[in-house]
Amino acid sequence: MTDDDGRVLLVRHGYRPGWHFPGGGIEWRETAETALTRELFEEAGVILKGPVRLHGLFANFSTMPNDHVAVFVVPEWERPRVPKPNREIVESRFFARDELPQGTVEPVRRRLAEIFDGAPIDAKW
Repeated sequence: MTDDDGRVLLVRHGYRPGWHFPGGGIEWRETAETALTRELFEEAGVILKGPVRLHGLFANFSTMPNDHVAVFVVPEWERPRVPKPNREIVESRFFARDELPQGTVEPVRRRLAEIFDGAPIDAKW
């Protein structure tokens, strides 16, 4: 997701290093889009205001042999509040694509290149 200036929203967790896209697991009897809606609000105070587009589903076998990450493009949204830092999300901020913070994880950098620069899509996270 980007703001009006084209900056990308990233979060920094309290339990793992680096800057990541906001997101999290899909709960029991929850669709991927419902999980996206819930996680964006919980982690970044973002409310979806229109349809989203699935960019891709990526295999993330570094953690578990069956884990996958869904990446959505979110064109219409609002952020009526910025959540206070907590143990899960220490910080959430928008960054210009050419000024990503040190520690932005490589999978996020690859997805941004795919979405915005037309880089080939890699099936692995």
